[in-house]
Amino acid sequence: MNEPLGKVTRVSFRDEHPDLGDGREEILKGLSLPQKSVNPKWFYDQRGSELFDEITRLPEYYPTRTEVLILEKHREAIARICGSDCVLIEPGSGSSEKVRIFLDTLKPSVYVPIDISASFLKDSAEALGEEYPWLDIHAVCADFNSGWGFLDELPPSPRVVFYPGSTIGNLEPDMAQRFLKSLRDMVGPDGGVLIGVDTHKSTERLNAAYNDSAGVTADFNLNILRRMNELLDADFHESRFSHRAFYNENQRRIEMHLVSDCAQEVSHASGSIDFREGESIHTECSYKYSLEGFAALAGSGGFDIAETWQDDEALFSLHYLRAAA
Repeated sequence: MNEPLGKVTRVSFRDEHPDLGDGREEILKGLSLPQKSVNPKWFYDQRGSELFDEITRLPEYYPTRTEVLILEKHREAIARICGSDCVLIEPGSGSSEKVRIFLDTLKPSVYVPIDISASFLKDSAEALGEEYPWLDIHAVCADFNSGWGFLDELPPSPRVVFYPGSTIGNLEPDMAQRFLKSLRDMVGPDGGVLIGVDTHKSTERLNAAYNDSAGVTADFNLNILRRMNELLDADFHESRFSHRAFYNENQRRIEMHLVSDCAQEVSHASGSIDFREGESIHTECSYKYSLEGFAALAGSGGFDIAETWQDDEALFSLHYLRAAA
């Protein structure tokens, strides 16, 4: 049920009460695999979010500022192709920073930010409502990977999903395909998807972006150990692990790992985990796509690419997808 937020009459909030769980079983399962791994969603506690915000402003990290430049340069063309009075839906909306770039130009009938953190979503939606008093905002606290049933009460206008930041690159290709198929079912034949995608480029440029000279990305990666200490009642020591990020050219993806600097045993509430010297925890992948490669992925998900925008150096791409006939 939608409820008005604060004094902003055009902002409502719907809580689907997503089941976050405590993460223990999931994390321990990942740490028991031959290649130990942890879901990158656990990066984003308050400290992790602050560190990622720092990363986006680093000179080596081009994706955020490049996507922003593309959105600013092409906002009018974006508004034309999305169509006036669309229902604009942003999964994983966070603070809704990038959507502000073209809201005044697009003038959607309603904006639907979706995030899994209820309090953060409420604050972000209310702040956006104060800035854009003409905009109807229907904020939804939900796990968008669990379905789109909560969108049934929205106006019948064409649906456009905004999915910036190359978040699609954090999904394994088969998972990305399934996600695109779910978007295809949700937007239907009259809607579309505005999606940001990081491009395949030189290994040197990519490695630099994830190994910044200030060490912020390393701090961001190591912070997940502190998070696991809290969730597992464990005794990971950051001083015993090192950040490693590299571009896997064969799979066209950045891989981030935490490498154990020594043979060690890490205890937790229900047992312990052994590490060999040099053994790693795989913390994140970020796939990079050529224009042709992403077109193939989009096609496998049921979409045609209607329009593509890039920066002058072709460091990043922004695409508008329409349902394939």
